[in-house]
Amino acid sequence: MSALSQKTVKNPLSIKGIGLHTGEPVNIKINPAEPNTGIVFKRTDLNNNNYIIPSVFNVTNTSFCTTVSNEFGVKVSTIEHLMGALFGLGVDNALIEVDSEEVPILDGSAKEFVEKINLVGIKSSNIPIKIIKIEKKVSIKDGTKTMSIEPNKISLDIDFEIKYNNELIGTQRNLINVYEEDLSEIYSSRTFCVYEDIEKLKKMNLAKGGNLNNALVVKDNKVLNEGGLRNNKEFVNHKILDCIGDLYLSGYKIIGKVYCSQGGHKLTNQLLREVFQNKDNFKIIEIKEKNIPHSLINRKYLRSIA
Repeated sequence: MSALSQKTVKNPLSIKGIGLHTGEPVNIKINPAEPNTGIVFKRTDLNNNNYIIPSVFNVTNTSFCTTVSNEFGVKVSTIEHLMGALFGLGVDNALIEVDSEEVPILDGSAKEFVEKINLVGIKSSNIPIKIIKIEKKVSIKDGTKTMSIEPNKISLDIDFEIKYNNELIGTQRNLINVYEEDLSEIYSSRTFCVYEDIEKLKKMNLAKGGNLNNALVVKDNKVLNEGGLRNNKEFVNHKILDCIGDLYLSGYKIIGKVYCSQGGHKLTNQLLREVFQNKDNFKIIEIKEKNIPHSLINRKYLRSIA
């Protein structure tokens, strides 16, 4: 299967669970879609105006998850883990039917999404992929939080750092090459919180569906979940998963290097908005050849379509 042609799932697949913040049961169905469709959500519990495009400028809320809405105010939230799975697996086109306003949280990671998609398989087309190539460095800052994206040769590198006052989480940092490294630990890393924040979330009418089966909870220097951590950098790795999912709201794969310290959904969306404000910051490019020696891309085989 060529890494350079657009892909979709081979067959429809269904997943059910509960919404992390709504606590409501939800069913989703990931359907194959034609080339150049992109990723599209459809709220099947609504009859009208129920299609939502997960794009940078459709993000309407970034508090503890990513929410996208259409022009009629119809929304779908907590899309980041699913979007991260689709990005990492190279799924360019899919129609995602969802019968509630929130994508199921499952175990708090992208693990089940990845497993289910791999089970049905991925189908390649003969239509070339398009890629966003970062041309100039763009940086933003929000207090102690910083994030930047800059040109890179042929990959998407994410260098992410978190800093928590909690003694167990502390400061963690990881650097990954999204297109060439094994992302298994990224996919399986779960959303997390410190115990003291649970009541705060409840008062904000959030995390109604949260429990130890779908979120890591840390109290002092102990993980309350049975079995503990899945990997040594699970906390920062989950933030990288979120980042990958949020970056996919650009609509395409990205060639660039991302650095983030203490950021999250809001900062990633602000960065992408800043990138797209100026056409000098990026190019959208299309592959001219079907096969090249590199696993993803080589500059001489590109042509600008921007």
